Amino acid sequence: MATDSGKELESASGNALEEGADYYIENGLYVFTADYLRKRGYCCQSGCRHCPYGFARVLSRTED
Repeated sequence: MATDSGKELESASGNALEEGADYYIENGLYVFTADYLRKRGYCCQSGCRHCPYGFARVLSRTED
């Protein structure tokens, strides 16, 4: 899969990622699908939109 820069997107295991199945682009950002995140096999605790592991990032409010 070639990106706008001409580079192929690959997973950490070296397999090519498929747009639509593994990720989609929203507002210029790559969003991983739950299927891809499950295939990856672990939670990165980054608050991914489609996290299949139930992780929810808690943002704290800082006092002024």
